Amino acid sequence: MKPNKKTKILFVLPSLVPGGAERVISFVANNVDRKIFEPVLVIAGFDKDIAYDVSNTNTIYLKKSRILTAIPSIITTILRLKPDIVVSSISHVNTAMSIISPLFRKTKFIGRESTVLSKRKNEKKSRKWSPAYFLPDGFKNLDKLICQSQDMAEDMIKNYNVPKEKTCVINNPISSLPEVKENKPKANEKKYITVGRLTEVKGYERILEILSKLKTPFVYTIIGNGSLKEQIFSKAKELGIEKNIIHIEFSNELSKLFSENDVFLQGSYVEGFPNAALESCVVGTPVIAFNAPGGTKEIITNGVNGYIVDNEDEFLEKLNEDTVWDPKIVRETVYKKFNSEKILKEYENLFMEVIKK
Repeated sequence: MKPNKKTKILFVLPSLVPGGAERVISFVANNVDRKIFEPVLVIAGFDKDIAYDVSNTNTIYLKKSRILTAIPSIITTILRLKPDIVVSSISHVNTAMSIISPLFRKTKFIGRESTVLSKRKNEKKSRKWSPAYFLPDGFKNLDKLICQSQDMAEDMIKNYNVPKEKTCVINNPISSLPEVKENKPKANEKKYITVGRLTEVKGYERILEILSKLKTPFVYTIIGNGSLKEQIFSKAKELGIEKNIIHIEFSNELSKLFSENDVFLQGSYVEGFPNAALESCVVGTPVIAFNAPGGTKEIITNGVNGYIVDNEDEFLEKLNEDTVWDPKIVRETVYKKFNSEKILKEYENLFMEVIKK
């Protein structure tokens, strides 16, 4: 590479709809150091679906409904722009980039995995089929694979034949910094909140079972939509707590909603790196979560910004505790580990490392 030549990076995503991968990759693309890098976002989908600010980044929309049908256009775009690095995210996109990477010997390919994949392949209500579930060598041609948590990295090494030296762990960044909520006196009615897809893996039904055993008044706000919506709310009715539940399908004011609640509840059986739990801590609202594969244990410090529990009895026990949380401490615990400047620097260092090789 010539001296002073900027490193051109293509960031490839299926779409810019609301989602963890979309949030993180668009944030990195929009904020990398322009003195060193020249970012281009390549979106398989459509500009009408944009949910994140990418105003600072050259963005190309291929107007295809699936990555599979977008591959010829992605290949053409790489040929035309001749990037130094291609960065993709989400397993089926990473697999597609691994397959085409031998066509571009001068370009480095970096994938970013979004979940502990082996724990998701048997999920009954999976959002979409992914070839990575069935291809143990699906990532073999990538030069590097970014994992959001240590559990994820170990899963890639053990179950998907990714060499340890090709993996790295970069947690998700705090991409916005709203005000910390006020430390208000405790109300008689406890307010709980969960944000996430209404699917089996998110464990809503076991949260409902636990809440049905509470002896104190509560309100439980669920934000999200998904294939198990009817089943989840039928369960609430069966348990006699449907009147305690507020359902919001989507909101652009999550920080405000987190602030208005006492505790974020996470029932997931597996997580990649739970952005909603992180965002809850950022405003000062603690988290109670099950000990599950993924990055939750990298976010939660027991007794400081929440609890990680091993079973439903312990979850209920923590809900019944009269813990006094300091919102500023809850926030500071995650800010020092996941602030955007720190995480962005980790991405930039990785890009420079890959280019030097």
